[in-house]
Amino acid sequence: MLKSHSCGDLRSSNVGETVALAGWVHRRRDHGGVVFVDLRDSTGLVQVVLDPERLASQAETVRELRGEHVIRLVGDVVARPAGTENSKLATGVVEVAATDLTVLNDCPTPPFYINEDVEVDENLLLRYRYLYLRRPRMLANLVLRNRMVKTIRDFLDGERFLDIETPILIKSTPEGARDYLVPSRVNPGKFYALPQSPQQLKQILMVAGTERYYQIARCFRDEDLRADRQPEFTQLDLEMSFAEEEDILCLMERMMVEVMKEVRPDASFPQPFPRLTYAEAMRRFGTDKPDVRYGMEIVDLADIAAETAFGIFQSALSSGGVIRGICVPGCADYSKSQLNELIERASAAGAKGLMTASVSDAANCESVKSVLTKHLSPEQMLEMLRRFGAQSGDLLLIVADSEPVVCKVLDSLRREMAGRLQIADPNTFAYCFVVGFPLFDWNPEAGRWDSMHHPFTAPSIEDEALLETDPGKVGGRHYDLVCNGNELGSGSVRIHRRTMQEKVFSVLGYSADDVQERFGYFLTALEYGAPPHAGIALGIDRMAMILAGESSIREVIAFPKNQNAYDLMMDSPSVVDTAQLDELNLSLKRQRID
Repeated sequence: MLKSHSCGDLRSSNVGETVALAGWVHRRRDHGGVVFVDLRDSTGLVQVVLDPERLASQAETVRELRGEHVIRLVGDVVARPAGTENSKLATGVVEVAATDLTVLNDCPTPPFYINEDVEVDENLLLRYRYLYLRRPRMLANLVLRNRMVKTIRDFLDGERFLDIETPILIKSTPEGARDYLVPSRVNPGKFYALPQSPQQLKQILMVAGTERYYQIARCFRDEDLRADRQPEFTQLDLEMSFAEEEDILCLMERMMVEVMKEVRPDASFPQPFPRLTYAEAMRRFGTDKPDVRYGMEIVDLADIAAETAFGIFQSALSSGGVIRGICVPGCADYSKSQLNELIERASAAGAKGLMTASVSDAANCESVKSVLTKHLSPEQMLEMLRRFGAQSGDLLLIVADSEPVVCKVLDSLRREMAGRLQIADPNTFAYCFVVGFPLFDWNPEAGRWDSMHHPFTAPSIEDEALLETDPGKVGGRHYDLVCNGNELGSGSVRIHRRTMQEKVFSVLGYSADDVQERFGYFLTALEYGAPPHAGIALGIDRMAMILAGESSIREVIAFPKNQNAYDLMMDSPSVVDTAQLDELNLSLKRQRID
């Protein structure tokens, strides 16, 4: 090794030792001849003193030293002079007095600062990803991710799970997002697909008798991107035989407790993780991935609204809609322009409008400033304030529309106002399980039933008889793990009998021929003594993003794609030559435009 110690490991116990260090010049400061350098490697920073008297023969090297030069030095570890210690550094009580210096490689001026975490155009950060990853925050994110995955592996190994790899080249069975296809050279005209998830493979492993499987699996989906999506991503894939919902939920809670203790011991995470039904989550928070760190829960006003002659209320109720709202603390003084901004946000989420009520004095309904004062009696207004738990100075936001629209709008407003008021503690991780989802979701555009989760989810036992008569009332044995308003993962008890799987495929509109073509091998496997089994898949990227306090999964992935699924560093995807296409028996449909 070119170094005897790592930069971030030096402590007062090393004083008096002669060490060899190697790394990058993080920062250079010239103090009238004596140069101070913060030397950085993957473990941290240490201050190095380059004294011209000790380095007389290397004065020119010291003068030409610049940020991001790669250097090796030999020196003595000494205690920093009293009053110059740096409490922000783990190595802040010592420094290294260099006696020899070698520049291993120089570096041109980087396109952005590395030693300062200032905002830079993301395309530049993606193009020079190797430089961005040098930033201490980014390196810390990769370290956190590594510790998180190691903790998961250690935990599941202790629970007797087997780490089993499944193929990357599989059969295309599109039933969700678009597949990435790979042409086969040795089987002209045929294609592999990259797995969106190892779902069928892990179920087949249960048929194979492995009983407990997991994998840190690479998955691929050709879908539109956003902050928490990438075309290729990583998930913890897990399956267990002879298990039911409670077994998976308890296992996941114990695993996440271990992860939190190892990765974020400084944070709070209330236990036990609460369980919410899907219906309860939608009613209280407007979403199946609620942030339960704060209140502002949704309040139903249908019974009060029904007693009024207010046209907007009556129109919503007569068409089967709902009237609900949230109470925002301390925002009664919002200006007209601020209220109009909230109305525009509600409209963007699908609402026809938004009613507001500014509460100056919660004990005096005459102090409420709102269009509702013309349509509600004093008694109705006081009951509304009581139901919201409104305090003086609060702002009420109320929506009358169809239930899906009201849920979407109030969820959006709730998140927006929580962000503005900064009432969600960033050091609290509020986990919860959402259970009791419907098995199917009606798709009005396609005129068919879609799976709420995926077609391999088992229906609730008590609802099996409704599959052929009333699919909309069938509950699914599906569960999600949620943290701070983010879905970390989904799972379910699986269908383990062929006859039941065929019934579900039939409800989803698959023909018998279609089922045999896409899933014939899987249905055959279910005939051969498939045990009852259940599983879950957790997003590793999203989990790391949340634990690192980042807002995008690109910040916890070493080499991500941009919003257009493009790798700016490698210039990928790229054009391939005609010879490669010919070898794969492929031709382009239209002329390629460079």
